[in-house]
Amino acid sequence: MLSVVGPPLTTCEGKTRREWLRVGGLAALGLSLPQLLRLRASGAELLERSGRTGRARSCILMFLFGGPAHQDTWDPKPDAPSETRGEFRPIQTAVPGIQVSEHLPELAKLAEHYAIVRSVSHPDNTHTVAMHYMLTGARHLAPNTNPRNQPSDFPTYGSVLNYLRPAAGPMPRAVSLNAPANQVSAGNFIFPGFFAGFLGAAYDPLFVAQDPSEPGFRAFPVEEEPGRLARRETLRARLGSTLDSMEQAASVRRLDRYYEQALDLLCSAAARRACDLDREPPALRDRYGRTAFGQGLLLARRLVEAGVSLVTVNWARDDAFWDTHKDNFRDLKTKLLPPFDTAFSALVEDLAQRRLLDDTLLVCLSEFGRTPKINANAGRDHWAPCFSVVLAGAGIRGGQVYGASDRIAAYPAASPVSPEDLAATIYSALSVDPSAVIRDPLGRPHPLCSGRVLNALY
Repeated sequence: MLSVVGPPLTTCEGKTRREWLRVGGLAALGLSLPQLLRLRASGAELLERSGRTGRARSCILMFLFGGPAHQDTWDPKPDAPSETRGEFRPIQTAVPGIQVSEHLPELAKLAEHYAIVRSVSHPDNTHTVAMHYMLTGARHLAPNTNPRNQPSDFPTYGSVLNYLRPAAGPMPRAVSLNAPANQVSAGNFIFPGFFAGFLGAAYDPLFVAQDPSEPGFRAFPVEEEPGRLARRETLRARLGSTLDSMEQAASVRRLDRYYEQALDLLCSAAARRACDLDREPPALRDRYGRTAFGQGLLLARRLVEAGVSLVTVNWARDDAFWDTHKDNFRDLKTKLLPPFDTAFSALVEDLAQRRLLDDTLLVCLSEFGRTPKINANAGRDHWAPCFSVVLAGAGIRGGQVYGASDRIAAYPAASPVSPEDLAATIYSALSVDPSAVIRDPLGRPHPLCSGRVLNALY
């Protein structure tokens, strides 16, 4: 097994630490990855019944763990009272009439490529259930709590794609990069929203928790001795051949195929090549920024080029994350917005130059926004009643603002958008029918999504 452990961190929900995360490997005689492939292949067939066909071949979802202040990023309120307006000035973007924070200068130049949704709203102000809501499109079964990841959770977007569209080759259907929320814990409990939930762990995205900006980054285990995996497989096959009685069971006979798929993934030259950031020109790596988020977006571009359907790039769980209960303006200006602006703008430019933006959906979201009123610690607190999400590519009409917040960015003033609506829009763009039904291992049906597609974005 490949496991990654990291340093401690504290969020407003309590002491957190990076949990050991098993991301797959082929231990001698171990069944973990082959079992995962075997279970994944038993998923339902793709359900596509909508009349509209999405343009997105793939999706890169950026998750900004902690919740950025929408007033200080995408929805500035220069005419609001000072206790709401804050320290930052708005700047004009390349699209007349659209303003963003002065600390997003590179993204301001690219406004014709993206749409800002300024009226996203839901009722959950706790990180855990809010993350689950925004990353699944389904409200948690225990709102207003701080729950751990559990088997009853609704599956995340990538898990749904794993279920509906089992990967045909060695590359997985869904990958989750960096290690904020996919490994974050509160009270030693892993946060919900990043896993397969009731579909079963076999449909979890492939988690690559290592920091892609670190020297020597490798997404998969490196076998020091050539042929070691092949020898393990030979030993496993010899042992398996003695189990004549068990081989009569179809589930056991099928194991050979899943071992082969596991070996394909671990030994795949294409998979290793897709994850090899050293193949990129140093100047381009610099353009994205030598941060976990920047290099994660560059890796995401390489993964979608290699055929991965959905890549989630998490904001790395370090000392600079978006939960700015204090020193909001200092941290945004010095730690958060500069690397974000650099990385996101580089991704948009890179995809556009490579003509990948037409069929790659970009979604930038978080669990919620921040309070209109600045608190006594020069920070902003949790605020889910209104915040912003940005979408681009795959037919999204750039240079527009959808919806509006009120004069202090507290509540939607026009065209409110729910997490269910965002989910329906994402699924529709990927040619997945939002009204499809998915089933848990017991065969019980679950409607995929109850939201409406935001067709006005196209």
